[in-house]
Amino acid sequence: MRDNAVASLNRQVFAVIKRRAFHNGRSFGVVPCRSFSTRFSSVHGEKPSAEYAKLRKESLESEFGNALTSRSKRLSMYYSFGPFLALYRAAYISYEVFKLTLAHFFVHDIKKRSAKFCDTLIRLGPFYIKLGQALSTRPDILPSVYCNELAKLQDQIPPFSTKVAIRSIESQLGVPISEIFSDISPEPMAAASLGQVYKAHLHTGELVAVKVQRPGMSLSLTLDALLFNMIGGQLKRFAKARKDIIVAVNETVRHMFEEIDYILEGQNAERFDSLYGFRSTQEVETSLKEERWVKVPKIYWNFTRKAVLTMEWIDGIKLNNEAALKTFDLNRKELIDKGLYCSLMQLLEVGFFHADPHPGNLVATKDGALAYFDFGMMGDIPRHYRVGLIQVLVHFVNRDSLGLANDFLSLGFIPEGTDMLSVADALKLSFGDGTRQSQDFQAIMNQLYDVMYEFNFSLPPDYALVIRALGSLEGTAKTLDPEFKVVESAYPFVIGRLLADPSPDMRKILRELLICNDGSIRWNRLERLVAAISISEKTDGEDKDANKSSSPLEWKSFDMHAVVSATEDLFKFILSEKGFRVRLFIVRDILKVADIFLDDQVDSCMFDENLDTRHSIESEGHATIERVVSGISYFWQAVKMAPDVWTAMLIRMALNPEVHRFSYDIISALFLRSKRRIPVTLWICASRFLHKL
Repeated sequence: MRDNAVASLNRQVFAVIKRRAFHNGRSFGVVPCRSFSTRFSSVHGEKPSAEYAKLRKESLESEFGNALTSRSKRLSMYYSFGPFLALYRAAYISYEVFKLTLAHFFVHDIKKRSAKFCDTLIRLGPFYIKLGQALSTRPDILPSVYCNELAKLQDQIPPFSTKVAIRSIESQLGVPISEIFSDISPEPMAAASLGQVYKAHLHTGELVAVKVQRPGMSLSLTLDALLFNMIGGQLKRFAKARKDIIVAVNETVRHMFEEIDYILEGQNAERFDSLYGFRSTQEVETSLKEERWVKVPKIYWNFTRKAVLTMEWIDGIKLNNEAALKTFDLNRKELIDKGLYCSLMQLLEVGFFHADPHPGNLVATKDGALAYFDFGMMGDIPRHYRVGLIQVLVHFVNRDSLGLANDFLSLGFIPEGTDMLSVADALKLSFGDGTRQSQDFQAIMNQLYDVMYEFNFSLPPDYALVIRALGSLEGTAKTLDPEFKVVESAYPFVIGRLLADPSPDMRKILRELLICNDGSIRWNRLERLVAAISISEKTDGEDKDANKSSSPLEWKSFDMHAVVSATEDLFKFILSEKGFRVRLFIVRDILKVADIFLDDQVDSCMFDENLDTRHSIESEGHATIERVVSGISYFWQAVKMAPDVWTAMLIRMALNPEVHRFSYDIISALFLRSKRRIPVTLWICASRFLHKL
């Protein structure tokens, strides 16, 4: 009976508030008559459009087409003198594909078929090896068994002759090798699909790495790319590809053409160094020796050409070499934090990123820094996709299936015209009961792939490299910490970005993190965020004097000016016309807390009517009161970190007429509630007292 009375009183209070809002048209804004909890509307705005993703994809495909056309013209001129060579290559490729086609009918074990597929790519040469490496990270195209088999191509590349390599160096640089290097290793130190690396000394004494491209690589890649269009269908059928494999190959070839230009790779290395060659600000502040913790080899431009790249030799320790890491007393957690922070800076803040940070391209140095190698495969992700990646993460953490569906449409993962509600329902089913939240990146992607196949799902060109980079990063970090999960580890950085970036799209994502689509506040998440800010600031202040080698994820605390600015923007949204539903829910939650306080602190504590019932109600109410008190305590700690900034913001808000009106609404609602509740409470107390007598 009491619950019914409270519910009736709730409806009366909100009716009064909405009537007053409707008549003055100011305090809560004029709101059309519609349901506030429908799944089809959100306080955050309408769903995004897929127009940008469509135009971006067309632009990249056109860019690839122009590059291949210009190269094919040069290729036709070259092979006009040797048409039989092109014919022989086509015949050889056709022969290998014919063997695969026969195996398709006689080999039914998918593991054996994947092994045959991998062996065929190795025999076909560098273009197909590189293609296999790229497809190993595309489970949206190939079954996972094939992806696992193709991943082995990273370590099974046979080198070419050192004599051929020396002739190539001399041809490119135009002088005998003895005039360039005082010595050079007799065998390559490492071999890859497109080239191999030698160790040498310059006559000036510097130790350098000399990267030499496989001979005839440019023409070979172009010829194979053109011929692939003839046999792509057969490969697709054999591998049971789920998508058009030709489109994925076009994307891969576009990056291959960039990889074989070593001048471009040198420019990429210098750009990467200028952006991410960090120095610890902590060390600078304490006037200690400046030390870079992300190292990039220096490029020697006098000895670099399109097919030869000469760069500084950096001795590194592979991250899976546990004995060496212990020998040099390297902190594994700090190495992971440095690599993660640099990668997140690349993907979420700047956009220029290393697309393949596997253990061969990312090593530790003896002084605890991280060294990056091989800058041929780089990505440059536009802001639209960087913001979209953050939004996908927030919606995934929120288990917002409709928000995720809209993200996939906006980013070009699914075509326009797809039924968003069907996509959202499928995603919601995949979330289950929420017990799988802490999966690693590859597991999350596989979970999403399994759901999205039925909706004509495909990876946009930009995101193919992003997913490759994140997958490689997590795989590399797992060599140091098998329990590492990139999504969980990246979450604090994402929160920092949301607070620091005042742009409208990032502010919208921050609101979505804290406010549900129906307008209700996610109080648990808000409490954790305020706690993280206050604790982070305290820890940062203590560590600055205590620990000179703190990792970047530890010393990069929240900027209080950014936090205050984000808080003010959130208040302004709540007080705006769009925030009408949010204000209603805030009033409702305040009344709930007031009821709990009245019931547990006054009524239930006076008499002991039913111990079991009272104990459960009391514990729940006590927990709520404790959370309110702890939330206020965390907020006060944050205020004490920068009192002048918070005071200025609170004064500005106090002078805002909308704050006055909203405060009046809260007071009015509390007055209406107390007007009914206090007499009822007094009568109940009197009745119990008489009953006791």
